[in-house]
Amino acid sequence: MMELTVETVLAQAPDNASVKAARGLVAPAKWQSLAGNELTLWGECKGSGSRPYQVRVDLNDMACKCSCPSRKFPCKHALALLLLRVQNGDTFTSGEPPEWVTEWLASRQQRAERKEEKAQKAKTVDPQAAARRDAARWERMAAGVDELERWLSDRTRYGIAQLSGKSNPCRDIAARMVDAQLPGIAARLKQMDELIDAGSDWPARLLGQMGEIQLLLDAFRQRGSLTPEEQADLRTALGITTDKNDVADQTAMDDSWLILGQHIEEEGKLWRRRVWLYGQDSQRTALLLEYSHGAKRFEHLYVTGQAVRMTLAFYPGAAPVRALPLTTPVPAPVFAPPVTSLAQALDAMTDMLASHPWQWPILMMLSGISLTLIDAQWQCQTAQGHLLPTRLSAQERWELLAISGGTEIALIGEWDGEWLQPLSAWDGSTMIWQAGDAL
Repeated sequence: MMELTVETVLAQAPDNASVKAARGLVAPAKWQSLAGNELTLWGECKGSGSRPYQVRVDLNDMACKCSCPSRKFPCKHALALLLLRVQNGDTFTSGEPPEWVTEWLASRQQRAERKEEKAQKAKTVDPQAAARRDAARWERMAAGVDELERWLSDRTRYGIAQLSGKSNPCRDIAARMVDAQLPGIAARLKQMDELIDAGSDWPARLLGQMGEIQLLLDAFRQRGSLTPEEQADLRTALGITTDKNDVADQTAMDDSWLILGQHIEEEGKLWRRRVWLYGQDSQRTALLLEYSHGAKRFEHLYVTGQAVRMTLAFYPGAAPVRALPLTTPVPAPVFAPPVTSLAQALDAMTDMLASHPWQWPILMMLSGISLTLIDAQWQCQTAQGHLLPTRLSAQERWELLAISGGTEIALIGEWDGEWLQPLSAWDGSTMIWQAGDAL
C-alpha cells in the first residue's frame, strides 16, 4: 500500500482543473459524512441536488468510485476525500462501512476473482491447440510482411514525394497490417503518416522510418537464425504480447528503485504510462509500461523523485529494459540518480541499439545540461556546446529555466531519435523539477 501524502494523491489527478476543483472541497463542512478504516475511505459530499454524492476509495490500489456524473477519473470528490484524509484525518469517524461501500468492495473482489480464474484457465490451454493457433498467426503475418514489402518497394520506386499533400497515405496499409496481426508495424506506419509534410526535412526522416521497418521485415524472414533473446525483441517489435506469467518465471531482482520520471499519454480511450526506474544495487534501468482503457487508472501509484523497494522480473530480450513488478512497492530511502556526459550517454545508446534497434524511446541521464533558445527552438546544451533538440511545453520550459537559474543541471529524459523529452531535473539526490502540470 502506497503511503498517502498530498503528492501521492495529486499524482492521480487527471488534470490541473481537477486538482483546483478538489481543493475547493477540502473542507469538512462540505461533507455530510466522513469515515474510513485502514483499507477503505468513504464519504458523502454535499452537492447541488438533494442527495449527496457517495464517494468511496479502496486504499489497497487507490481505486475510487463516486455517484457524481463526472467522466473524469478520479473525480474531484474522490481527490478531495483523499486530501481530507491527509490534511484533516481527525475529522474521519471509524466503524463498519455502509452497504453502498461494502457492495462496491464485494463487486471489486468478484472481478478480481474472475480475472484470476481466467488467468488459471489460460495456463491450462491445450498446448497442441495453442501451437496450431500460433502457426496460423505466423502464416498470416508472413503474408502481411510480403504485402508491406511490396508497398515499400513501390513507394521508393516511384518516389516518396508522391505521398506529399495526401491525407493519411499510410492509413490503408496500416489497417491491413492490423488484419495481418502485426500491430507493432501498424503503429510505425501511423507514425510515418505524422512525418509526411512535417518540416522541410520530412523526406529524410521518413526514409529513416522506412529503413527501420525494412530491417524489421528482414529480421522476420531470418528469425530462425536469431538468438532466443533477439527473437523476443522481434516479437515485441511486431506487437506480439508476452504473457506476464512467462515474464514472472524469469529471474527476479529485488532492489531499491529510484523513480526517475514518467510519461502518461492518451490515444483514443487507451491510456499508456511509462515509468522509468533505476536500481540502487543492480545499477540497472527498468521501464514499467502499462495500459489502462477508458480512464487513467493503473495498478500502482509511482511518484517521481521517490524510491520504492520491490521485486522486478525483466521481459526477455537482447538488452532487456521493460520489467514487470512482482511485489507491491513500499517506500525506500531516496538516492542520487547516476548521470553521465552526453558523449557517454550516446555511447551507451549505441550499444543498446546495436542489440535492439527498435527500442524507442531510450532513457538518457545527462549531467551539465543547460536550457537555451537557438533559432526559435529550445535546446539542451552541454558545456562543450553540443545541442539536443528538446520538446517542452511553454509552461515546462519556463519552469525549468526558472528553477535552474540558467545554470547547469542534471536532466533525465526520453530520447526518441529526434527529440529529447525531459522528465525530471535533479540536484544530487533531490528532484528539483518534473514534467507535467505543477502539482
